[in-house]
Amino acid sequence: MADKNKGGRPSCYKKEYTEQAYNYCLLGATDKDLAAFFNVSEQTINSWKEKQPEFLESLKRGKEIADSIVAQKLYHRAIGYEHPEIITASYQGQITDTMTVTKHYAPDPTAAIFWLKNRQPDKWRDKQEIDLGNKDGKPFEVSNLTDAEIEKKLAELGYRKDKI
Repeated sequence: MADKNKGGRPSCYKKEYTEQAYNYCLLGATDKDLAAFFNVSEQTINSWKEKQPEFLESLKRGKEIADSIVAQKLYHRAIGYEHPEIITASYQGQITDTMTVTKHYAPDPTAAIFWLKNRQPDKWRDKQEIDLGNKDGKPFEVSNLTDAEIEKKLAELGYRKDKI
């Protein structure tokens, strides 16, 4: 017996959407992509997630698998990797010889930085916060101080002018 709606338009959800959504999420689909694929609004996708637990679970599983594959590939780019590759020699369009070689890829600094900034943001963020408070922990006001007075305050805190 089909579930009855308590009001409004009947749901256009179909059981086969569960597997289709899972497969599409494996390809990296977002909820917006799913809405376009099923020709519904994102609000409808959210409604299906609330009312169809198997649909919600299929989205979670598909997105989790896709994200973990991308994370694995990013990690390999960050640390460098190698793989076997078959190269061929040919003469006048005919293959004359094949050989397996190991192809090496150097670590990618951009991938490493991206990985670290996301995995350890407190240690690897671009913006560094420096506490310039007084020894009692309270910040001091610098807007009315001369350059010499600011330098003196910083020296008291252990900051050297040549390091600023």
